Amino acid sequence: MTKLFVYLLVLGTLVGCSSQPKQPAEQQKKPAEAPKQEQITGRTAFQKLYISARGWASDARPYQLQSLVTKESTGKDGKSGVWRGSFASASRGAVKSFVWSGLRAEDAPSPGVTPGTEDTYNPNNTSTQVFDMAFLKVDSDKAYEVAQKHGGEKLTKANPDQPVFYMLNWRASANELVWHVIYGDNFDNAKLKVAVDATSSEFMRVEK
Repeated sequence: MTKLFVYLLVLGTLVGCSSQPKQPAEQQKKPAEAPKQEQITGRTAFQKLYISARGWASDARPYQLQSLVTKESTGKDGKSGVWRGSFASASRGAVKSFVWSGLRAEDAPSPGVTPGTEDTYNPNNTSTQVFDMAFLKVDSDKAYEVAQKHGGEKLTKANPDQPVFYMLNWRASANELVWHVIYGDNFDNAKLKVAVDATSSEFMRVEK
């Protein structure tokens, strides 16, 4: 009787073990998700950059905002994956640039805001004329729409991958803030440059 009991107990244990679900020899790995690539308009980028600039100097004021062209971000529809904002501080007597990136690519800065190095600030320098943010009422996507109507559409139809970049700065002589919509990789090889009023969105001129 005792032997029979032991036999049945062992048999039950073996059956219980065999009923356990088999585990796969190797767990299947989930495919890695592609890194998020973010492209934004100039005003959105400016807000991110301005926060960092004020952390550097409480009296920081902008004098330039510019997008950068990369393989993944060619400036279509007024958006870019990389923007650089340049600021001046009278109290520090210095200027400093900050770069925002939404890309993970070899030809782009790391995602987030990266500060540059300080340089001497000369308020009389025409290239570092600061502006009041209240003048910035028109975003880069709207500036792109205006530029398209004044020669840009012809270029983008001929080449859908036509690089476009944007520069925002103050024109002290006319007391106006200007979006420069530039069709090309840089100033030297630009096929078209269109100036748009950053306050009213009015077309200003085709620049030489």
